[in-house]
Formats: sequence, C-alpha cells, structure tokens
Amino acid sequence: MSDATPHGPRFVPRKHINPRFADDMAFSLVSGPEEYAGRTARPVRYVAVADERGTVTTYVWACDEDDAAGWIVRRDADPRAVDDSRWLTRLREGKARGVPPTTVLAEVAASPAAVPGSLTTAPDLASLYALADQPFRAPRWRSARGALFGLAIGDAMGRPLSTLPLDDVRAVYGSWEAMELPLSADGTVRVSDQTQLSLAVGEALAGAAVAAPLPEAEARRALTVRGALPAPPWLTPAAVTTALRTHLVAWRHSPDNDRAPGRTTLDACEALGRPVPWQQATAAGSKGCAAVARAAVVGLAPYLSADQRSGIAQLQAALTHGHPTALAASDLASHAVDLLRHRCAPADLLTELRVHAETSRYVYRADWLGDLASRTDAAAFIAMGWDECVSALSAVETALSTDDVSRDPGRAVGSAWTADDVLAGALYAFLATDTHPRDTLHRAAHTSGASAATAALAGALAGAHRGVSDWPPEWTGTVEYGHRLTWLGEAWDRDRA
Repeated sequence: MSDATPHGPRFVPRKHINPRFADDMAFSLVSGPEEYAGRTARPVRYVAVADERGTVTTYVWACDEDDAAGWIVRRDADPRAVDDSRWLTRLREGKARGVPPTTVLAEVAASPAAVPGSLTTAPDLASLYALADQPFRAPRWRSARGALFGLAIGDAMGRPLSTLPLDDVRAVYGSWEAMELPLSADGTVRVSDQTQLSLAVGEALAGAAVAAPLPEAEARRALTVRGALPAPPWLTPAAVTTALRTHLVAWRHSPDNDRAPGRTTLDACEALGRPVPWQQATAAGSKGCAAVARAAVVGLAPYLSADQRSGIAQLQAALTHGHPTALAASDLASHAVDLLRHRCAPADLLTELRVHAETSRYVYRADWLGDLASRTDAAAFIAMGWDECVSALSAVETALSTDDVSRDPGRAVGSAWTADDVLAGALYAFLATDTHPRDTLHRAAHTSGASAATAALAGALAGAHRGVSDWPPEWTGTVEYGHRLTWLGEAWDRDRA
C-alpha cells in the first residue's frame, strides 16, 4: 500500500551538501618500479618462512589470477628476524622478469628459509591474516555497515512503490532521478520484510560464528606451525541450519511481522517451527524473490570460505524457496557483495559472476542442501537454476549496451517477482547508474518489477562497493532498525579491519 497522503507523499528532508564532497579522490603512481597487485579476493597460495631457530615469522603469498603477491608477518615474530625489504625486492624482481607471482612463490618455497612442505592454499587473504594472528587490512570505509544500510534504505525507498503500476509511481513520487526517501504515514521511515529477514539471516550467522570454544581456538593456533588453516570448524551445516531456523521462526511470530510478507515465506517459516526436516517445510517449487535480497548479508559475513559462503547463501534461500533458480540467484547475490567488498571493479563484476555460475553449474552442495533434490538428478537440478541465472546475466549485459538509463529495470531485464529477475534488476540499476549509490537506489526503486527487493539488493551492492559515507546521514539516521544494522555492521567490519 502507498504511503502517499491526500496531499502527496512526504519525504525525509534532505540536507544539501556540495556534491564535490562525494567525489572519489583519484591518485596515480607517477614513478617507481612495477609491482604485483597487493590485494585479491581469490584463494591464495602461500609458503611459511622461518628464522634461524625454525620459528615461522612470515607468510609469502601469491595469486596468478589477479597478478597479486605479498607477504604477511606473524604478530609474534621477532622484529629482528624479519626483513621486509627482502620480500619487496624479490617480488619486484619477479614482476620485472614478467613471471607469474606463483613462480616467485615456488622459488621462495625452494629456498632454505622456507618451512619444508608448507606450500599450500588459503581460501582468501582474510584467512591468511588470521593465520598470522594479524588484523585483516580491509578498505578504509566500513563496507558491511554501508551494505546493510544500503539494503535497508533501498528497501524503504521501494516498499511503498511495490504495488503501484509504473505510471502511478511517476505520478505520485515523481521521476526516478528526483526520488527521495519516503516517510510512512506515521512519520517514520519503514522498511519491509526484506530488511527484517535480512537481519534475521545476519544475526543468525553472527550468533553461529561466535568465537570457538577454547579447545578449538587452541587447536586452530596449533595449526600455524604446520602452515595451514582450515575453514572455521564451528560453522557446520547443522549449526548454521539451526541458527537460521531459529531466527526465521522468531521473525514469523514477531509482532513486527506486519509488513504483508509473501505467503510462501510465511508458510515456510511457520512449517520450520515444527519438528520436521526443513526440506519438508520449504516451498520446493518457488523461485520467488524473498530469498535473494537477504542473501546479500551472507556476502558480508567474515571468515567464510568460498564454499561456505556459497553453501550458506543457497541454504538460507532453500529454507523458504526451494527452486534451484532461487538457490543460484542467492549464491550470485552473495558472491557479488563479497566481490565488491574486496574491491572488484564494477566493470568486471558481470564477468566474475558468469565465471562463478559456469564453474558452479553442476555443483550440488549436498552438505548444505541435504536431500532437497532427492526427486531428480542433483546435478541436473542445480544446473537448471544456474542456466536461468546465466540468462539473467546476459539480459543485464544486453540492457547495459543500450546506454539508456531511463529504462526501468523491469522493462530492461524482466519484471517478474522471481529471484533471477530481481538479481538482474539490481545489477542493472547498480551498473547503469555508474555505481553512484543514490542514483542506484532511485533507478532500482522506480521499476515495474519488485521495487522493494530490487532496491534492497541494489543498495547492498552500492554500499558494499562505496561504504556507508555515501548514504546521506539523514537517511541512515532515520531508517527503521538502525541500531540493529549498526551493531551487525560494526561487528563485521571490526572483524575485517
């Protein structure tokens, strides 16, 4: 229902700020030797290096896919035994020779200083920093908080537009370029169930990923002498499933659950409260959009391996919407947020997502999904979802090639209230507006499709890429559930910082 009053809708008053203050500051290296990139979001190969007493002091790492390499010094290393210039020189020489970073890494592994047999793989740089007992050096902005507020603000902007035909949206709320954050009839900035369910998933993961019991922590630290770090052992499928069910059932019976959520989600969450396998509770044939927006939160959770992130994104979708397209679209939404948070260039985003879809096409994550696909071939089951999502990515590429951002996302890539169309609409809005956060939300909300879900996911993408500073303070300060968004965002950004 619309929040328009007889005199038209009301909006949060904007404080007009010089737009130059929101410009990105660009810096260029004008001299100096070429170097490998210092960051990657992909798995890295690494080798442990020890001092003369055999104590590990440094981890040297490399990733050919991103032409990246570097080193991380252990927090407890004796500074007198660490020579940073040694690794800087070695890596610069490798870059000057034009060899892949792992070639240099192999040379380091063959040197006397390397711990024999320590050459192995870490799922990402965050895991390697954890192995070194060092804080992960994240981008300076707080991208988890930015993504969460972007999701909620986009949801609040799209919520009153969701049931209106596009012509009525323009008549009541104006052009998409001028859209502001609407106030509800009671003077608050209210979100829909998209934000409520995203918080349920995020808080479930935050609770499941608490610090390991002391024996686990000690075992994890003991692994450092062998130069290997496993995925967090306490984030098992059973533990995550229990946490997600608990929070989804709590949302189902919460007095705040008054935003007219979809019947599919309500029925599934009601069934999750019964003592039955969750595969019997889900709407097995539904690929509705309720799961794809909340999947963005999974891409923000720290310390997940790529397999865990993919499995959890699909699981949280499957608990309510069991169609393979809902699973694949949620996986891609989570992956997109994770890529942007790790500085993936927006121009590369669709290519990276297509690669992820193609490599995942026949991967049925039985450890997370159990016997969801028991009635058919598991590989064929999941491939159907990935194929539909690849088609959605192709639709985004085609729409972007027209250079016409005046088209609403629904007409550009599809207006069905399904997971794949909402994913495509959010990606289109994000990329068509040159990733400018406020324009992204304006474009995503003004759609003939699912306004709230599309704008929520688009806001999460923009916030993951640009951080919280690009959202107007009067928006972040008035949106509903701000304290919960802040708590979760700051907790996860602190884990990454």
